[in-house]
Amino acid sequence: MSRLLARRPVTALAVCAAALALTAPAAAAPEPVTAPAAVLPYQDASLPVPDRVTDLLSRMTLDDKLGQMTQIEKDALVPQSDLAAYRIGSVLSGGDSTVSPNNAQTWADTYDSLQRTALATPLGIPVIYGIDAVHGHNAVRGATLFPHNIGLGATRDPALVQRIGRAVAEEVSGTGIDWDFAPCLCVARDDRWGRTYESYGETPELPSALTTFVTGLQGDTLGAGPAPVLATAKHYLGDGGTAGGVDQGDTRLSEADLRAVHLPPFKEAVRRGVGSVMLSYSSWNGVRSHANTYLVTDVLKGELGFTGFVVSDWAAVDQLDGQSGFTGAEIATAVNAGVDMVMVPHDYKKFLTLLRGEVTAGRIAPSRIDDANRRILTQKFRLGLFERPLTDRSYTATVGSAAHRELARQAVRASQVLLKNDGGVLPLPKSARLFVAGKSADDIGNQSGGWTVGWQGRSGPVTDGTTILQGIRAAVTDPSRVTYDRYGNGIGSGYHAAVAVVGETPYAEGRGDRPGGLGLDQEDLQTLARLKASGVPVVVVLVSGRPLDVSAQLPDWKALLAAWLPGTEGAGVADVLFGDHAPTGKLPVSWPRTSAQEPVNDGDGKDPLFRYGYGLTYSGAGPTPTPTPTPAACTARLRTVASWPGGHQAEVTVENTGSAALTGWSVTWDLGGTRVTNLWNGSLTTAGGRATVRNTAANGLLPPGGTTSFGFTAEGSAATPAPDCAGS
Repeated sequence: MSRLLARRPVTALAVCAAALALTAPAAAAPEPVTAPAAVLPYQDASLPVPDRVTDLLSRMTLDDKLGQMTQIEKDALVPQSDLAAYRIGSVLSGGDSTVSPNNAQTWADTYDSLQRTALATPLGIPVIYGIDAVHGHNAVRGATLFPHNIGLGATRDPALVQRIGRAVAEEVSGTGIDWDFAPCLCVARDDRWGRTYESYGETPELPSALTTFVTGLQGDTLGAGPAPVLATAKHYLGDGGTAGGVDQGDTRLSEADLRAVHLPPFKEAVRRGVGSVMLSYSSWNGVRSHANTYLVTDVLKGELGFTGFVVSDWAAVDQLDGQSGFTGAEIATAVNAGVDMVMVPHDYKKFLTLLRGEVTAGRIAPSRIDDANRRILTQKFRLGLFERPLTDRSYTATVGSAAHRELARQAVRASQVLLKNDGGVLPLPKSARLFVAGKSADDIGNQSGGWTVGWQGRSGPVTDGTTILQGIRAAVTDPSRVTYDRYGNGIGSGYHAAVAVVGETPYAEGRGDRPGGLGLDQEDLQTLARLKASGVPVVVVLVSGRPLDVSAQLPDWKALLAAWLPGTEGAGVADVLFGDHAPTGKLPVSWPRTSAQEPVNDGDGKDPLFRYGYGLTYSGAGPTPTPTPTPAACTARLRTVASWPGGHQAEVTVENTGSAALTGWSVTWDLGGTRVTNLWNGSLTTAGGRATVRNTAANGLLPPGGTTSFGFTAEGSAATPAPDCAGS
């Protein structure tokens, strides 16, 4: 049963209550009023959404509108009746916000209780509840946790990522929640950054192609399918390009480079109809994103045509003046820059007082308030919240379901990148005597990383799943032939191989920054030294959120498998180790020779240890996934941008019109006596009176329906040739 059918109809007609003014005492109880006899236009689901929004706006007080622009942390809502009293439009659970007991049922009960409180107002406007489900419904113990984005980037599989988005939407819906702060579309350009694992990769085409996650969450049309969850493209703009990889730092780039590297994934997400965009804590050339009217209003809402709403990051508006505590000036700056909803997240009473003061003083125009509300309410109507505000319990059982765990296992094995395999030591024989060691071999917390039942994550049995060691033991013919010691103690010479599962322990933003280097820790180095001393061939499985500095140790290892942060289904790693599935993952980032080489990225002229896109495989080792061939198809449209005596400028738009992602393209046209004098965003060759332009490293990968463009200036009269496009 779909969420659209099963959510219980609860409207303002059934739950109307008297308004509590913004200035009323928090403890005052709502007074019941008589429900109107007729359905109002905004309550009529048969009317077009814009008409419903217009009608509702006409009935809203200023307090109603300001409340819709306010998002607060669930645990800060004391008493819960404030949700109705202050007309709060949105609630969120931060990274460490949970329920007790932490299970899907309690989350659903909590959501429904809050939603019923929100509906107890004269207009009955439902709240929209947001959460960071960034690699599965990771706040809920027992949920299916998928590989973090860097691992999904290694799969190069937009269709798989869309299926993951659908599974996440079902699990999120099963707890009532209707808004996911995902996907992260940052283009990570410095692996020292503590959020590198939240990036699909270092080139813009990879996260652009994997915006299919948006479609997985929302459906092809938001609200038209089952279990719709609002997606969030984050963090706008340039957070992956900060100087030195410093979190919340400054991205120092020309506008041309910002547009070429960091904007394309957001452009593609907007094309897919993403419902919300979250701004970045970071700055662009010294101007914070939350204060950047040009980037937010002019580029995102104007140029890209984004019609959803913009939400601030956690207390980010409070950072604009560099001092602790909200000010009216900070609020006015952010709202006027284009922020539609402010993630407060705690002191909502002070925030609302200051916001009201800025409006009444004329520093925020009523039209800006109405625009923000129109954007927010449009998404609420599209989600079907007015008709179906409560949890669809038919999806509650999907949280951690066998089907979702099998999908996650598939994603894990598709994300494995084989970087070294001397002597064909992999795949391992299932009958072999093996020694397994390393701090991450039997640790579900380590293999899941940050944002796992807590913001920063933690080591240990934090949730349900299969560790890599458990996957190994389940894969072999005789589990008694597998010996495990975390530190590598007790290994002798009688083993076929030693499997060392080492790498990083969990972290998230801020704490994960590693400006001092990316080397292995002392425990790992000591464990590896014990294994090396035994003379047994060493196979290293690296569990990490980014490439690590392993050049000095690599000669000691027979094999190196980058497992990234695989999540709860460690058996997917074993599937590759034993050859049930050959490795197919390709590096989504360049692997540095040393930490000092950072930043290192595709096309920058540096010589990495392993280049972007590198990945080995092995044959005869069981089924290697072979996608069904799909004809590559693309079109190219040329238009003249400007002309002058003796010359002209043109732009060519390339669109993937096929059903599979393009990994490259070329466009050819007759020059007709003209001569190209300058070209950007492509590589030009000319022969036989024809020009051929091929993609660059930054714009070659196009998802189905995706577009890119290049431009040129030429000598000679402008014409309108019909270019030929070929994809690969």
